[in-house]
Amino acid sequence: MTESISLKVCVVGAGAIGCTLAARLQAAGQPVNVLARGATLAALQSDGIRLHDLDGEHRVHVNASDDCADFGVQDIVFVCTKAQALPALLPTLAPLVGNDTVVVPMVNGVPWWYFFAEGGRFDGQPVHAVDPDGVLTRALPLANVIGCVVFITAQALSPGVIKSVNPHLVVFGEPSGKLTPRLERLRSMVERAGIEARGVDRIRDTLWTKILANLTSNPLSVVIGGTLDQLYSEPDIKQIVVKMLNEGLAVAAAYGARINFDPHTFLELAAGMGPVKTSMLQDYEKGLPLELAAIGDAVIELADRMNIPMPVSRDILALARFRGVHAATQ
Repeated sequence: MTESISLKVCVVGAGAIGCTLAARLQAAGQPVNVLARGATLAALQSDGIRLHDLDGEHRVHVNASDDCADFGVQDIVFVCTKAQALPALLPTLAPLVGNDTVVVPMVNGVPWWYFFAEGGRFDGQPVHAVDPDGVLTRALPLANVIGCVVFITAQALSPGVIKSVNPHLVVFGEPSGKLTPRLERLRSMVERAGIEARGVDRIRDTLWTKILANLTSNPLSVVIGGTLDQLYSEPDIKQIVVKMLNEGLAVAAAYGARINFDPHTFLELAAGMGPVKTSMLQDYEKGLPLELAAIGDAVIELADRMNIPMPVSRDILALARFRGVHAATQ
């Protein structure tokens, strides 16, 4: 029996990203427990997961439940939910987490663990926008966390039915920057599932790349109702994107991030993603809460700590928040 099959793995959250990960792992021979609820749980229990991606169609059955106690302590727990769901969710995951359990938050935006073992002037401090009451910090020992940046675009067509039209990439890293055996075990398991997986010693660098992508696309997509190719290609909209990108780059630089792209390349690659709706636009169209705190407010909080103005980003966030509140009241 291989090491990958011997692992106990749980995916918490059966949305587009969670189902994509679970389907690829299960199809590769790694049994997966999936924590889901409602119509999604019913769909997984009856029909399993159907994933359509660049490798074709994957149809798998997973062990799905809405009760952590059905699974017990896991070796690896992937948390694939929206950031705003974490305060209510994370404390309920205690039955899954033992002393050696690795917890991998696959969540957009600035993570609550950002300053854990960071080593800079704000080392150990919370990010109030995403953990205002310290619930997340208390719910889970930060030593259990391995950071993750997800570069997967996927859309849930219906519960358990997922479409993904771009290559899959995930990047993992210890908050401390160490290249540990558990990091390599995690990386290799995901890579065996046909997902490009990298283990890095500077996870915050990669994190800032995704933060900038989210900041310049998600809130603006809600404001204009546009897809990625429109956001990064339409001349008038692209001007707004460039201003937000420059604001975000200034904040990333202030925190010592090494960004491995130039703005022109960034815009070209983003436009090349095609007519893809951001996750925030998908949520807006469903009348769901928007992930603005992690994707936008937390970046503003970090900017304020360094006295960096972000006027355009603030305005776009305000407009997206207004639209989100308005949609939720319809």
